This record gives sequence, structure tokens and C-alpha cells, in this order.
Amino acid sequence: VLGATPVVMTVIATLLAVIAATFAFITRREAHINRNLLGTAQAQAGADAGVQLAWFELLKPATESQRWQGNGVVHECTLDGAAVRVSILDESGKIDLNTASDALLQGLFKSAGLSEEASGALLGAVLDWRDADNLKRLNGAEEEDYRAAGKNYVPSNAPFATVDELQRVLGMNPALYRKLAPALTVYSRQPGLNTAVASRAALLAIPGVNPDLVEQFLQQREQALASGQAPPPFAGAGAFAASVGMQVYSVRSEARLADGTVFVRQAVGRLTRVPNNPVAVLAWGEGDAEAPAPGN
Repeated sequence: VLGATPVVMTVIATLLAVIAATFAFITRREAHINRNLLGTAQAQAGADAGVQLAWFELLKPATESQRWQGNGVVHECTLDGAAVRVSILDESGKIDLNTASDALLQGLFKSAGLSEEASGALLGAVLDWRDADNLKRLNGAEEEDYRAAGKNYVPSNAPFATVDELQRVLGMNPALYRKLAPALTVYSRQPGLNTAVASRAALLAIPGVNPDLVEQFLQQREQALASGQAPPPFAGAGAFAASVGMQVYSVRSEARLADGTVFVRQAVGRLTRVPNNPVAVLAWGEGDAEAPAPGN
């Protein structure tokens, strides 16, 4: 700058250097953000592709020996540069919040660590939540109980629309919900459960069974699956065994990129086998990368 003193020139140079450094920092940050967005989008695409692959496998003829089953087994593959892990679970192997027998629901609550009294109270609250009236059961909870507890909502007096809705029931807490949720569904519409694909937690909910009996059965079932045979019946199921027929499956698809980016897609679909819409998607969301595969 003409006529400028050395001090002024120094200030101008310093300002220009600061501006240049700031511009370089912003450019690097935006490039980093863009790379992260691109990586997340690529991982999401891989996870979504894994779900579509699961639907494709389930729609294959049942006689095809390599067809993926709804038994929680993890299948690994590479899709568009992403390492993808896909597992499928038949929802009939879970306990239905709306149609399961009272004994099976209370058995699940007890197996999660609740006492006889606490599990009975939670069962009553669940039944009061889903029934159509405002009459309180002996150990249940209706509108006045939710108001007294400071809640800004009341029971829906309708069937559970999702398993997540259980979190709103009086007596539920986050830690307990995390234990219960993997064994629950709203899609099987059966009073019992399909032991051929049921998880350990679901099997332990059956009244009268003990952990040793469940572990023995799980080992026998795993051996049968490894040899390509049908799972054996669970002797401890009794009247709590259920038939299979809804053709509803939950899918967990985890895609991981080489740089460590992970995306998990969780979906639930019902097989319709209608040519233009072979799978009716009932739920679609992002999953937890730390969560176990659905059959565990």
C-alpha cells in the first residue's frame, strides 16, 4: 500500500494471513464433513441393500437348500464396497404384546429379574394399557394412576402399535425395557411363540422352564441347523408353543466401511408374494450398532 508505514504493512500482512488460514480451515472442515456425509450415505446404501437381499432370500422357494431362514443366523457379504452382516428373525419366535397369554408375559417380566409382585403389577399395567375400558385391574394402572405419577399422558386403551410404546407403561424404566424389547413383538398375533426360532430370553419366559433346559435345547437346535436339519421341538414349551403362519420377519442389516463408518438398518416386513408388492414393509428405521443380532 503506497504511503503506508511499516507498522501498517505488518498489520495488513497479519490480517491477510489470518484470513487465508481461516479460509483454509473452513475448506478442510467442509471437505471433512462432506467425506463423512458421503461415507454415511454409502454405509446406509449398503445396509439398505442388505435388507433387500434378505427379502429376496426369503421369497425363494422353501425347497431351496441355501435359502436364508428367519432363525437369527448372521449372513456376511460385501455390497458396493461395504462389509454387510444381515440377520433375519421370524416374528413368531417373539412374545406378542397384544395377544400373548398373561402367563407368558409375566414369565418374561420375571425372567428379566422382577419379583412375583412387581411382575404382576407390570402385567396389570400392560393389560390396562391395551384394553378398551377405564376399569382398573387389581394390580393395574389407569388414567388416575398416570396423573398421580405426574405423567402428561394416559393409557391408550387400544392394542400396542409398536413395542416402543411399552416404554410409556407405568412401572417401565429404560434398563428394564432394554431387557424385554428384543423378545417382544406386535406382529405375531399368537398367544404363544415358535420355539424353532425363539431367542433365549423368549424361551426363558415360558412358565416352568429352567435355564439348563433352555441351554440344552439351544445347543440341540444349533446342531440341527448346522447339519441342515429342522430344529427339534422344545419339550418345555407345552401349551405355549405356537404355530407359524403370519410370514412376518424382522431384518437387521449392518454395513461397515473400511474407514470404520457403520450404519444399521432395522426393518420388519410381511411376505405377501403379490407380484407387484411381494413384501409389505411394516417398520423401517435406524438400528443400534452395538445391539446384538436378533436371534441372540
